[in-house]
Amino acid sequence: MGFTEIFVSTHEAALKRAGILDDGGSPATAGLRIPGISDFEIEQLGDLAGAAVHAGGADYELAMVDVASDSLLGVPPAMVRALAELLSYETEGDGDVLDDVAEKWAAQDDMPFGAAEARKYVQQLAELASGIDDSDRTGLYVWSS
Repeated sequence: MGFTEIFVSTHEAALKRAGILDDGGSPATAGLRIPGISDFEIEQLGDLAGAAVHAGGADYELAMVDVASDSLLGVPPAMVRALAELLSYETEGDGDVLDDVAEKWAAQDDMPFGAAEARKYVQQLAELASGIDDSDRTGLYVWSS
């Protein structure tokens, strides 16, 4: 299995980046590259994040953004919000919602990493999601090999 890369970009720049990745190249700017998973695991994470911030049931399915690339998917606004909320969501108990989501994600079938590595990825994804600015016309994109 290859890898999945998640990044913040405008639509046009995302298509260019996907073209570079499709051709086996490395884009000039770094994205969050997670080896051994596909877009399916990102959707699972979206469901877990949504449930954790009490926003379950929303549309957390990644969507093709352009016919020019089968491998480029857009993260729906509901998932972006849920991921961003993981950084500041307060629970009534002693638990950390980001840690809980990471542990549940790592426990999913066929995940290639444990809870500690999952926490690092969830933290980075949440930070990417919190940086989305509608006025910049940016979105969160997923490219999967």
